[in-house]
Amino acid sequence: MSKIFVNIGLSLDGYMAPEGMTMDQPDYKNWGAKWGAMMAWLLKQQYFRETLQFGSGGETGPVNDMVRHTMERTGANIMGKKMFEQGEVAWPEEAPFHTPVYVLTHERREPWARPGGTTFYFVHDGPERALEQAQQSAGDRDIRISGGADVIQQYLNLGLVDELEIALAPVFFGGGRRLFENLRDPGPLFQIDRVLSTPEATHLRYVRA
Repeated sequence: MSKIFVNIGLSLDGYMAPEGMTMDQPDYKNWGAKWGAMMAWLLKQQYFRETLQFGSGGETGPVNDMVRHTMERTGANIMGKKMFEQGEVAWPEEAPFHTPVYVLTHERREPWARPGGTTFYFVHDGPERALEQAQQSAGDRDIRISGGADVIQQYLNLGLVDELEIALAPVFFGGGRRLFENLRDPGPLFQIDRVLSTPEATHLRYVRA
């Protein structure tokens, strides 16, 4: 049976995105440099670079293998409208997912197919319906809740997340979108499954207890 998992980067002070992270304000509070520092580890990995056509070369080893596993296990993605809107103007023509992507939104819109196997579907009747559609598409592969923070919180509150994979980077944002806000009490119980440490990020994997 497929797993539902979260795989994201996180700042040391608990933010998933820096304050003002919008493509129409590229210099606001230096958000681009902050986000780049948090995700620098990923941009260096060979599998990520080659898959997203950033160029040849890059680092190999345990972190690269982890990135490969994450991308290969994913059969469908779920994201929020805000994340999609920012990506729509920033992603290359061949969007970086290569799977069906289900966008939670109140807007009605026809599916948007991109080269390379990514098709965006717009779901206006809630997170559970989006998950049902993602599971149908993914088959025996897993479903990634890609973000943003509000969407991840919705699935955590529904008790539907099986695994959390967090790349905790030693950078401070000082403000922005916190990952673990608005959670119901009691929250879901997780236990540590794996820790992979590097100078640029500590990769933490939690599974449902």
